Amino acid sequence: MTGARRTPPGRAGRLRLRRSLDVAERGAGLLERKLRVLRAEHRRLVHAEEAAARAWSDLLSEAETWLLRGLLLSGQQALDAAAAGIGPAEVTVDRTASLGVRRPAAASVTVPARTSASAAPTNTALVHAEAVYARALRAAAEYAVARDAAELMGAEVLSTRHRVRALRRHWIPRLREELDRTELALEQAEHEDGVRRRWAARASGR
Repeated sequence: MTGARRTPPGRAGRLRLRRSLDVAERGAGLLERKLRVLRAEHRRLVHAEEAAARAWSDLLSEAETWLLRGLLLSGQQALDAAAAGIGPAEVTVDRTASLGVRRPAAASVTVPARTSASAAPTNTALVHAEAVYARALRAAAEYAVARDAAELMGAEVLSTRHRVRALRRHWIPRLREELDRTELALEQAEHEDGVRRRWAARASGR
């Protein structure tokens, strides 16, 4: 509803404007309620992201400490030999939809077992490093899921907030202004019609 040309004249136009205004106000109310829920869910996801980031950072630091010890004990060749026995990990991400947002929900990581023909780590530090790096990999996948989920929910918060602002600051005020003009024009037309009728009544009574 951007101009008077789209609004029928008279009472039909007033009725249409009232209906449009009612729909816009109810829509804004629904979006505001959705926005409150979205913000709460976004805060929860951000906290989950922060916790996942800390868990990943801690495990990575621990793994690097064990790796450094293993390298100091046995050297780079021992690390290369131990790493040759481990295949690439596989990551699977499950997705979900909530509040109109499709986002990742969980990640599962599969680290292949060492083959029987491969060389085992030559010292305890490398054994610990291998185990902790596997845990760090899972933590990294969980962090990636948490970060992506928080970003997608944050984008939905912004989109919904912009829609609410567009309704409250622009669309609804324009509808109200146009409705006021229409009602004023109707009142004026009714007043003029009443005056004409009184003049006609007086003229016919003479």
